[in-house]
Amino acid sequence: MYTGQTIFAQIMDYLPRKHFTACVQRYNSERKVKDFSCCDQYLCMAFAQLTWRESLRDIEACLSGC
Repeated sequence: MYTGQTIFAQIMDYLPRKHFTACVQRYNSERKVKDFSCCDQYLCMAFAQLTWRESLRDIEACLSGC
């Protein structure tokens, strides 16, 4: 059985985290965030796009199943 990274993790490795963090800080995007960070939201939206999810309920059902 394969024990390496998932395909999604391998794709997300191409995201330059320093640039993403710099953009979040530049626009002060995390000023009112309580639980769900900008990075978490980006990862969920990227996952939804890559898996052809059509609604928020569909995204939630898929992520809770994982």
